[in-house]
Amino acid sequence: MQYQNIFTRVQVHGPADYGPPAERGSWVRQGKPFFVHLFGRLGDAQVGPVYLGFLGLASIVCGLIAFEIIGLNMFAQVGWNPVQFVRQLPWLALEPPGPQYGLHLPPLNEGGWWLMAGFFLTTSLLLWWVRTYRRARALGMGTHVAWAFAAAIWLYLVLGFIRPVLMGSFSEAVPFGIFPHLDWTAAFSLRYGNLFYNPFHALSIAFLYGSVLLFAMHAGTILAVSRYGGERELEQITDRGTASERAALFWRWTMGWNATMESIHRWAWWFAVLCPLVGGIGILLTGTVVDNWYLWAMKHHVVPPYPVLHPDVVDPATLPGVKP
Repeated sequence: MQYQNIFTRVQVHGPADYGPPAERGSWVRQGKPFFVHLFGRLGDAQVGPVYLGFLGLASIVCGLIAFEIIGLNMFAQVGWNPVQFVRQLPWLALEPPGPQYGLHLPPLNEGGWWLMAGFFLTTSLLLWWVRTYRRARALGMGTHVAWAFAAAIWLYLVLGFIRPVLMGSFSEAVPFGIFPHLDWTAAFSLRYGNLFYNPFHALSIAFLYGSVLLFAMHAGTILAVSRYGGERELEQITDRGTASERAALFWRWTMGWNATMESIHRWAWWFAVLCPLVGGIGILLTGTVVDNWYLWAMKHHVVPPYPVLHPDVVDPATLPGVKP
């Protein structure tokens, strides 16, 4: 009988895995491990034990403080009405300070809460990054996960802190909220001449779609050879078996060239990491170096200029004495 499926059907139960001994001075792992059948259909069925540690605890506390500040401000905006809170939640926002405050501390109800929430959320993310790095080192792993996480943190910091500081105003930052965040993105693009003409934005989207394609191709390949043990990729890397041989043949036959069981992960890692990395560069240059990406694209012959449909109409911006 062949073992071929999309979701895992066979679950092998054995003793709970407590992991290697923790290094001296670390907190002990918390909780008695247990198994959840549904989790086993999607991944590993074992839950726990969990290593929290001081950094993990501090990160969770700071994250909860930020979550409470944002949530309670949104709750107050609907008059503490729970029905309206749930109904209007996608449209509620915690807005940054107005431009009149620049980089100064504003009153709480005029952007101060946004600054406080941003401080605790940023602290939470940075603490979790240090935790991720330290846990990898403690287990003798590479730190690839931590640096991938750092790429996402880079884009977050550019949007909410680095670029606003360079622009001289926290009003340039992104509000906390679902639709308000999307509205900010649309207004940001319109204000600076359409981000579609930002080459770093274009690269970011290319890496976004490319990483999705790479992960889907790799996942499909491994599932296709799972009947031959293809999911045991470390073994296939060090001792190439029939699964990796067939996977390589498939891509050489269909595409003419193939990655290896090891290199495909480097391809996928770099594509995913470069998406927020170059995207953050594109956002950082917007308003600080380039004021209008369409005019920049025309200057560098990326797009044709607008056709002159009304030659008798004078652009007010070109009149003498008009300040740019």
